[in-house]
Amino acid sequence: MYRSFSFIIFLFVSVISTTLEAQQDNYRLYHSKIAEAEKLIANENYDKALAIYDTVLNEYDFVFLRDTKIATQLAFYLGKEDLSFEFLRRGASAGWEINKIRKNAFLKKMVELPQWQVFEKEYPELHARYESSINPELRYRVRKMFSKDQKKALGALFRIGSNSQDKYAENKFAPQSEQQMRELIQIVSEYGYPSEKLVGNDYWASTILSHHNSISQAYVRKDTLYPFLKPELIKALERGEVSPFELALIDEWRRSTLAQGPYVGYGILNPPSQSKLEKTNGLRANLLLRTVETRNALIDVQDKTQMDFYLPGEGWIDGKIEVTQN
Repeated sequence: MYRSFSFIIFLFVSVISTTLEAQQDNYRLYHSKIAEAEKLIANENYDKALAIYDTVLNEYDFVFLRDTKIATQLAFYLGKEDLSFEFLRRGASAGWEINKIRKNAFLKKMVELPQWQVFEKEYPELHARYESSINPELRYRVRKMFSKDQKKALGALFRIGSNSQDKYAENKFAPQSEQQMRELIQIVSEYGYPSEKLVGNDYWASTILSHHNSISQAYVRKDTLYPFLKPELIKALERGEVSPFELALIDEWRRSTLAQGPYVGYGILNPPSQSKLEKTNGLRANLLLRTVETRNALIDVQDKTQMDFYLPGEGWIDGKIEVTQN
């Protein structure tokens, strides 16, 4: 009887453990919760948004740095100083550098609090956790690939006219890009997608992929490497190895390059039209990315509260996403 009862307890614990592990692997749920929190912030429902961040950041071993930054500011805005320092510590262990924390204008008053001195003493250990969480050899390898990609891409700047640039891209850049793509495919197969979670950087690999997707219309139309890799990128999203914005940007470059004229995209490189806004938001929803309306509302909340939501894409999107009327 005792052995049977022990076996039942073992099964119960195993089921709970398996359920938790499955949830930790399900970053679709993670991103959907973050999108929900962002919508609440856009509607100025800060307390409910903070509750979601608190839950998410405690449920997952790996969390995206941007989310810890928002949670820290949100807690501080609501006067929950101790909670804001909890999130700050999580941010430091996710790679938030202390000099960049100090540069956040909204958090300047945190530096004046007694808790800050404690945090400063803890910071080296917190940062060491971050350093130990990434793969240094893989980081060096991907950074080297990025540098190689950038050097070759610069050659297009010295070509005048779109025909000359396309010729350079197809004849000079494409062969190297194909080699880089094959190496990325091998990396994804062996390690996973090399972004924030694995190498502590979220733009090296996405830049390589974006460049590949923008070589020329003729090249992209016949390309087979990105279509082969794309399903693995979706799996990487589910494993928490890539953010929704990264995938949207990579795919946006392909859509933009293939377009003969106006096209339905994610609203990153080109503004969406009012008539196609629903389709644009549908594409964004497929990757669990906030809607255009939510993103624009977050800009208003930033201006009102002076919090910084570190909205991705500021290199391509200056402020709000314009929605055209045609």
